[in-house]
Amino acid sequence: MSEETTIDTAELGEKIVKVLKTIYDPEIPVDIYELGLIYDVFVNEDHEVKILMTLTSPNCPVAESLPAEVEEKVKSLNAVKDAEVEITFDPPWTQDLMSEEAKLELGML
Repeated sequence: MSEETTIDTAELGEKIVKVLKTIYDPEIPVDIYELGLIYDVFVNEDHEVKILMTLTSPNCPVAESLPAEVEEKVKSLNAVKDAEVEITFDPPWTQDLMSEEAKLELGML
C-alpha cells in the first residue's frame, strides 16, 4: 500500500505518457503520442485513468484493436487501478497535431 501513496497523479501521468510512447500506429512508424492521437489523459486520486484519444480516420484499420491496446498497456502499470479509453473525432485529427519529432521522422520538415 505504501508504494501507491508515494506516486502522485502528475508522476503517474508521466508514466502513462511513457507507456503511450511505446504504442505505434501500424501504418506510420511514429508512436501514437507523438502523432497527436492522444488528446487528454485524466488521472484521479484513486489512480483511475481516462484517456481521450482519436484515430487518424474513422475507418482506421486498428479502430478496434488500438484503443484496447492502449487500455491494456496503461492498466499494466502497477499504480493504475483502472483505465478507460474514449475515442473522439471532435476535433478530427490532422497532421498539425503531430509533434515536431513525428514530422521530422516522416520527412515533413
